[in-house]
Order: sequence, then structure tokens, then C-alpha cells
Amino acid sequence: MRLSWNEMRARAADFAREWRDAGYEKGETQSFYNDFFAILGIKRRSVAVYEKRVARLDNSSGFIDLFMPKVLLVEQKSAGRDLDRAHVQAEDYFLAIQEAERPRYILACDFQTFDLKDLETGETLSFALADLPKHIDKFGFVLGAKRHAFKDQDPVNIKAAELVGKLHDSLEASGFTGHDLERFLVRIVFCLFADDTGVFEPRNLFLDFIEQRSS
Repeated sequence: MRLSWNEMRARAADFAREWRDAGYEKGETQSFYNDFFAILGIKRRSVAVYEKRVARLDNSSGFIDLFMPKVLLVEQKSAGRDLDRAHVQAEDYFLAIQEAERPRYILACDFQTFDLKDLETGETLSFALADLPKHIDKFGFVLGAKRHAFKDQDPVNIKAAELVGKLHDSLEASGFTGHDLERFLVRIVFCLFADDTGVFEPRNLFLDFIEQRSS
């Protein structure tokens, strides 16, 4: 059974405390990521491999620190190393991978800082190890979850408010009024919020219900 996001956040907090002093690439990378995948409730060996050998375009060989086909490539460095250079190295490996296995995400990490890049959108998220509990949901793609991007004052939120208002007026005009109407709309808005923030498990449960069970 899949863990809830709250359980994952609690595990991420424990992970951040456990690894707060880590920083040695050669000696700690594999243990670090075995524990990282455990945050998500999965075994690393079931989805990803270490030290995948690739033949680069200049005919030299390289080894990807951690590779999850079609999903994630990790370039791990010791604490304090240049993560921009790590991204360049990772993108070099990306080009050497067979196209059918190329991942959507690249993670450059030095144990204390995570730089996650979405190659499809071009977005990069950078945060400290201590903040991992706040961002663990960004790794939902490892579990197969789709990402949904929302911004403060996103026009879609304004549009949603307008639609809720129109729904209110339409229901009221049909004779559904008073406290029952107000309570119904509050529940609809709560369901939308719960869907987006992970209160509902699995995520997008309400959206799936509307799409699959409503005509």
C-alpha cells in the first residue's frame, strides 16, 4: 500500500537528520539513495541501478551514479562541489543514453543541496537537505505521479473562482438555495484543494472521480 504524503514528509525529516553530516561521494552515495527511496516506500533496487556504464559521444566511458530508465538520472558529488558542473556532466551522460531510455529528470546533488531539473519543462528546483520534507512531493514522479504546476495568482485560479460563482448562480436559479447550497459549494472547493495538496490519497482522487464517473 502506498504511503501517504504526510508519512513521506515524516520519513524525509528523519532522513534529513540522519544525513545532515554526509558529504563523501564515493563512500556514502549508495546508502544515501537506498535510504532516499525508502522515504517513498519503495526499494531502490526495484527501480534504479548504480554506476550504469555509458559510452559518451567522444568515445570515452562514463558511469551514471544512479539511473532510473525513462525517469531519473542522478549525478552525485561530494559536499561543496559545483552542481552546475554536475548538471553539465549529467547532460553529457543523457546524450549517451539510448533515446528510448532517456529520463525526464536530472538530479545533481552534493548530499546537502538538491538541484532537480525537469527536462520537459526546463524548470529547476534547488533546495537544502533540511528542506527535503517540504519538497518530497516533487519526487512523486518516481512513483509514477504526474506533476501539476500551480503559481500564486495563477489565472486558472481566478477562472476557477468565476466558475464556482456561476455554479452557485445556476444552482440557486434552479431552486437549490440557502444553507444546503452554501455547504455544497464549500465541500466542492475543499475537494479541489484536497486534491491539489495531497490531503486526498491518492492525489487527484476527486479529479479522477469527476472525469471517470461523471457525465
